[in-house]
Amino acid sequence: MFDEMKDKAGDLAKEHSDQVNEGLDKAGEFADEKTGGKFGDQIDQGKDMARDQLGNLGGDGDGDSADNQS
Repeated sequence: MFDEMKDKAGDLAKEHSDQVNEGLDKAGEFADEKTGGKFGDQIDQGKDMARDQLGNLGGDGDGDSADNQS
């Protein structure tokens, strides 16, 4: 059951990658504002890790399609 849900999440992430990337960017900007810019590097790393993991959910394992968006 978990694998099925994981596959569905990966498919949705791939189908809506632009929206996912936009959401990650907005969340990162919000977090950066709320922390006064003190943790910008860590926030960027978190966004990159999230993009990598979302790419891995799709089963291709590369996650590269979203890396250019940061």
